[in-house]
Amino acid sequence: MTKPYTQQNLSDYFDLDLIWRRKELSDMKAAIRRADAASKSVLLRALITMCYAHWEGYVRFCASAYFEHLTLRKLPYLELERQIYVNSFLVRLDTLNKTRLNIDARCKLVNEILDGTGARFGYVHPELIDTKSNLSADVIKDICLICGVDSTHFEDKRPFIDLIVLRRRNAIAHGQQEYIVEANIDTIVDDTLALMDHFRSLLENKIYLRTYLAA
Repeated sequence: MTKPYTQQNLSDYFDLDLIWRRKELSDMKAAIRRADAASKSVLLRALITMCYAHWEGYVRFCASAYFEHLTLRKLPYLELERQIYVNSFLVRLDTLNKTRLNIDARCKLVNEILDGTGARFGYVHPELIDTKSNLSADVIKDICLICGVDSTHFEDKRPFIDLIVLRRRNAIAHGQQEYIVEANIDTIVDDTLALMDHFRSLLENKIYLRTYLAA
């Protein structure tokens, strides 16, 4: 598939990646309903881990595709919203916080920050969209900030993200017993897909409305 050069390319990226994820979750629900009693509890646990995997994977995919689209536009930082320029220094500032760089190195970094706005945006550090294998409400809030989109919806969904999906997935991943009620599978899958679709819509709207550009 072509790179996300255009708005339509990016939308197609988002669509194609979501289609297979939706199908896999739908197939898992069907398998649960067909399963005998002995297999059902195992598949129910697997469904939770799969919901989390698609939640994390789709957020990372969409954010990566969004920034790839912006880099392909080859715009200078001056023409882009400030957050994109801020992003280019966040990882280095984190390193600075963890190490005792000398004054000379610190001065060089500050001068790069002050003098670098005329450069072109061409790279986003993968650490900035790292879900940390633990995509909680706090982590998605950070990713939204990096992408320059509103995280209010995810804050409202914090109980579902942190307790229903993430906590249960972590419990299962660590070998703990976690009982899932079959009657809840439609709600769990639908709510997970809704989160994924909302994040995609935030980025897609940003591209179509061109709000990634400087005011």
